[in-house]
Amino acid sequence: MRTAGHSAGEAILYDPRWSGQHGIGRFAHEIISRLPGARPLAINARRLSPIDPLAITAGLIGKRQCAYFSPGFNPPIAASIPFAFTIHDLIHLRFPGESSLLRRLYYRTVVKPGARRASCIFTVSEHAKADILDWVDLDEHKVVVVPNAPSDLFSPNGPRHESGSPYFLHVGRRARHKNIPRLVAAFSRVKMRDARLFFTGHPDPETEALIAMHKIGNRAGFTGPIDDSTLASLYRGALALVFPSLYEGFGLPVLEAMACGTPVITSTHPALMETAGSGNALFVPPESEEALTQAMDRMTEAAEGRAELRTRGIIRAGAFSWQDSATVVARELTQALQACQ
Repeated sequence: MRTAGHSAGEAILYDPRWSGQHGIGRFAHEIISRLPGARPLAINARRLSPIDPLAITAGLIGKRQCAYFSPGFNPPIAASIPFAFTIHDLIHLRFPGESSLLRRLYYRTVVKPGARRASCIFTVSEHAKADILDWVDLDEHKVVVVPNAPSDLFSPNGPRHESGSPYFLHVGRRARHKNIPRLVAAFSRVKMRDARLFFTGHPDPETEALIAMHKIGNRAGFTGPIDDSTLASLYRGALALVFPSLYEGFGLPVLEAMACGTPVITSTHPALMETAGSGNALFVPPESEEALTQAMDRMTEAAEGRAELRTRGIIRAGAFSWQDSATVVARELTQALQACQ
């Protein structure tokens, strides 16, 4: 694996508590693994706890000739070295019902002031950048876009999940902004009555209630916990990924599905259109159940259309690279450090 470079003596310290399989955790793992010589900072606090900003600040005391990077949205209260952190989206503020009052207060009292003090802010799309600049008054050059990318495991080559029936797939959390009520309602009217709808992860009471209300209990289900290789096989076997979110910062499942050669149905939310690219997916207004049903019907009826989306999607996914994003992160941190010397 090639890695992004920086000069000898210029170290990058990072918050090691974000790495994981999905979401910010995926971003953290993929970027940090490509920063040569980057060292974890010892932070004696739980991530995003009330004392977290102070603990990061304490961990940085005495550090010299280095820059600090967090792949998440937790800046230090103060730092004597350059630092940068990552705001992936503003879902906590755009959908207040999905977060606690304390989390929203954290954004206003920690994240916003931290953004003003930071050497730069990383984010994952031009839409997310515009959202951030609308929320906090910063020079636009201070907010740097480093897109997500599909990991190597997601490719057209590999096993395909066989369910016995054609199926649509939804990947990710089932929070309010994911638009699950409209997805379930739209699927209930799909003409192909043996088609199924799978949600990744454990069942949840709200989605189970929607499935029961629309009387599709024999046609909808949950995968339970799965690893990336299983997810890739689910993508490959699906008629389409259906991802009709009301809001996203990026929408990584869209690229993962495309990388696996799976057609994508997604919403006209600007971040999702930016990620998918013009002509590479079926776009529907997220408020329209009828348009969503029609898009799913189209995927069951038009093999030629699916083949075209498969080809275009693979090409589109290939335009994104974790290495490219890591190179930008390393460059910005190195430049910030050199500017302070």
